[in-house]
Amino acid sequence: QLGKLLIKCSTIFLISFSSQVCTVAHVTAKTMPHEDAECRKGSAPNIHDPATRELSVVVPSYNEEDRLPLMMDEALDYLEKRQKRDPSFTYEVIVVNDGSKDQTAKVAEEYCKKYGGDKVRVISLEKNRGKGGAVRTGVFSSRGKKILMADADGATKFADIEKVEEGLKNLQPWPKGMAISCGSRAHLEKDSIAKRSYFRTLLMYGFHFLVWFLCVKEIRDTQCGFKLLTREAALQTFSNLHIERWAFDVELLYIAQRLKIPIAEVAVNWTEIEGSKLVPFWSWLQMGRDLLFIRLRYMTGAWKLEAKKCN
Repeated sequence: QLGKLLIKCSTIFLISFSSQVCTVAHVTAKTMPHEDAECRKGSAPNIHDPATRELSVVVPSYNEEDRLPLMMDEALDYLEKRQKRDPSFTYEVIVVNDGSKDQTAKVAEEYCKKYGGDKVRVISLEKNRGKGGAVRTGVFSSRGKKILMADADGATKFADIEKVEEGLKNLQPWPKGMAISCGSRAHLEKDSIAKRSYFRTLLMYGFHFLVWFLCVKEIRDTQCGFKLLTREAALQTFSNLHIERWAFDVELLYIAQRLKIPIAEVAVNWTEIEGSKLVPFWSWLQMGRDLLFIRLRYMTGAWKLEAKKCN
């Protein structure tokens, strides 16, 4: 009798708790930022317009005055050499200064002066919005047929863009011109575990399980900041994106899967660079909450997917 009563009480509690969590997720859901303000309609480039470059590279940057130069030097050296080999190859690098409190904007502006404003642009946000918000802003102002997300720390060798380009190519034919190729560090997981503390390893496995259980099952490494999207795929995914901080990659891929956009995962070289903005416990706690809310908000209809059209 007592056992049955405990089971019944536990069931009622879980149902009540789950209902409350769903209600909180639905009520607290935020609408997406207005695109017009981010795209800066008028003479500025806009994701809704036809592409005028082969490649756009979006670099979200928050307090990156020390690490940004190494990444920019490597990226621009590669891009310039590629353009010399193939004059038809055109590119732009968009540095999104995400409300930095250091000299990130000034450092980025030096590259504008050196390479010209047509090849390097800087967009400065007044307030810090998070990596997802910064990338979204850069994507909405891009001109490329393909759009690459690249971290400012240069942890991934920029020449590995050829690997993710090959991954994108292997997905052809692209449905409605949409495809995504993700750089992946999954092949390096055993080595990274050997260097991490038991606590950080436990957090990593917990995060991977939540990603798999709640949102994305086919991609082993959702968090590598080296992702290549076709212009149409970027428009459809980022127009529907809500998460603006660390878990935005997961929502991006969740949206892509819901829209049946083909996704490739490609192994890339990666080196851990000092100066990460990720605080192991608190950042991962925030990501865990965001993962749960991603699933619940789409499930309850608080967030809905909308198809966008290019001009």
